[in-house]
Amino acid sequence: MDFISIALLVSGLVLLIGGGEALVRGSVATGIRVGLSPLAAGLTIVAFGTSSPELIVNLRAASIGEGGLAVGNIVGSNIANIGLIMGLSVLIRPVKLDVRMVRNDVYIMVAATALGVVSLLDGHLSRIEGMVMFAGIVWYIAYNLQRARKARETSREQFAESLTVSEAPLWKSLLLIVVSLLVLSGGGFLAVKGAVSLAEALGASPAVIGLTVVAIGTSLPELATSAVAAYRNHGDMSIGNVVGSNTFNLLFVLGLTACLMPLEIGAVSKIDLAVTVVFSLYFIRLMHVGALMARWEGVVLLAGFVGYMGYLAA
Repeated sequence: MDFISIALLVSGLVLLIGGGEALVRGSVATGIRVGLSPLAAGLTIVAFGTSSPELIVNLRAASIGEGGLAVGNIVGSNIANIGLIMGLSVLIRPVKLDVRMVRNDVYIMVAATALGVVSLLDGHLSRIEGMVMFAGIVWYIAYNLQRARKARETSREQFAESLTVSEAPLWKSLLLIVVSLLVLSGGGFLAVKGAVSLAEALGASPAVIGLTVVAIGTSLPELATSAVAAYRNHGDMSIGNVVGSNTFNLLFVLGLTACLMPLEIGAVSKIDLAVTVVFSLYFIRLMHVGALMARWEGVVLLAGFVGYMGYLAA
């Protein structure tokens, strides 16, 4: 076993998680202080912040020609968000779902998944395809900001309970953002270096490492946010965090990466793409089930995720 590669990868993931958390805190505090409502900050800044580890890893991986690692990171992260994170959140507490709050976002996530999968079926992601995906996230942010203006005080209270915002002065929030970006950059460098080295040592492709270890590691900020929201009985926020993160991962992270550097998908297979579609379509089922996502559904999601990890490891 290559312990140096493992140490680099683990150190990088720790920095990515810490940097992502700090970026969320600093950005939300700054956004609210400059006039954004908590809901607007949550729908835009929090979604961006929890996707920042994936973004840093992707940019670093693409810059050294590891397109498979970059694509595997996004595909794997989105599968982990639904199978692992949503599954664990439902096990913590069954989710009481108001479909009116998340219906449109679910359909947008499924559409983004379909766009990403269709774009990747030919084995690469071009700049033009990346631009189309990035245009989609620009529209999605504008749509959410417009919707946030109509939010009532209940949304403000729910957001405040699920994510505590520091009362620090503005300059401290801005400093936190700068430091978090530096930490993220360092974490991304170490994580990619460790992932590539580990793949070489194990005889696996970087894409497989991206689909598994890196994907789960970069999804941990979403796990923390969703678990806290579920524990505090804010099921809509828990599901919304996963749905928003998946949409950002595809349209923003993957789209922006392809805009800068066209990607080859490497060892990411059509089976991997099919799995992310199946997990995404599960949310469509929730739109017709009713107001409760039961624990047994969490077990099903976790079982599906564990089965997929077993398939990759075989």
